[in-house]
Amino acid sequence: MSEFAIQVKNVTKKYNLYERNRDRIIDAFGLSKKPRYKEHYALKGVSFDVKKGESIGIIGTNGAGKSTILKIITGVLNQTDGDVIIDGRISALLELGAGFCEEYTGIDNIYLNGTMMGYTKEEVDAKMDDILSFADIGDFVYQPVKTYSSGMFVRLAFAVAINIEPEILIVDEALSVGDVFFQAKCFRKFEEFKEKGKTVLFVSHDLTSIAKYCDRAILLNKGEKMAEGSPKDMIDLYKKLLIGDSVNGVAHDVNAGGIEAAVARGEGTWKQYFQVNPNVNEYGSHKAEIIDFAIVDGNGNLTNTIEKGTKFQIKSKVKFYEDIQFPIFTYTFKSIKGTDITGTNTMYENKDIPLAQKGDVYVATFEQTMNLQGGEYLLSMSCTGYRDGQFVAYHRLYDLLSISVISEKNTVGFFDMNSEVTIEKC
Repeated sequence: MSEFAIQVKNVTKKYNLYERNRDRIIDAFGLSKKPRYKEHYALKGVSFDVKKGESIGIIGTNGAGKSTILKIITGVLNQTDGDVIIDGRISALLELGAGFCEEYTGIDNIYLNGTMMGYTKEEVDAKMDDILSFADIGDFVYQPVKTYSSGMFVRLAFAVAINIEPEILIVDEALSVGDVFFQAKCFRKFEEFKEKGKTVLFVSHDLTSIAKYCDRAILLNKGEKMAEGSPKDMIDLYKKLLIGDSVNGVAHDVNAGGIEAAVARGEGTWKQYFQVNPNVNEYGSHKAEIIDFAIVDGNGNLTNTIEKGTKFQIKSKVKFYEDIQFPIFTYTFKSIKGTDITGTNTMYENKDIPLAQKGDVYVATFEQTMNLQGGEYLLSMSCTGYRDGQFVAYHRLYDLLSISVISEKNTVGFFDMNSEVTIEKC
């Protein structure tokens, strides 16, 4: 018996891309001497093994081939070249409600999916109570699924996938739809799976989940396997990919004098290595301007992914176009839903600049420990002040960047109180 649940051997997936539909028809009938398409490789020679009982995460930027490899493993797609060997019964949740008929009720879809997975009606009946309890959508299970919210849809789909006792569970980002309590329940099920020696393979942009629940991680980039190893090492590589870094990261290590020295020489900017919100809310009198900005992790790398509990810096470079007394540099963190969470400024921190003269350039560096819970946040920056007793916004950038916080332990709310707990028997 093989020790591997999944073996992926030199798998390639190629697509022929046509600019116009008529080119597709011309090629289909062989009316052209040369191809009228461009080749696109979604995957190129990808190989990896997954041992039985492992929990493996697949990460990578958009277009890396993550979902494609899962679809090939589950048989939804056929590879152009290479081999996939599966040892065990697979249950897969690749797309929201994949395999569900919208006109059927939730109950009907449970039986439909069970049949598609090779189970008899009697076997599905035996699992029905567990499925309904896990989904926890009440009487909606007797209504057509076309009436469901996206959250209810994924709860039922995941409940079916995870409660039929597969030997291999494959999930593609589905948990991002459910609420935090449902996600916690799903991950507890993952832990039960691991204890039973079953295999979990999942794709996620949630790096906290990858770090906490995976034994190993595989990093894909532009259809190729870049590396595989411990979740922490792969997340570090992924962070560099997100800012267009090379694998060794030297060029963007601000402590090594790479990009820092280049910026000082006027040969580049920090902000060019970040994905800026295209819909950033920008306004102000522009008597001063934020001309550059950066987030720097504890290792000195430019990145918008920070590990909880580590030191990091927020940098804001401002150029002044008029003499301004006591300018104030600020930053604010918001939740994805727009709630202000925390922030500070140079006035609160008693770091005053009595006078910034026309033509001056200042860099404000805020250094602190990341105590936010794992998740996604929005960062805003501004340069403000007071003139003749009136508040003035010189330049504001609302929701400028997204910040990902990676955490292996989350508590309640936005902040971790870093409690030290002792328990004594009385």
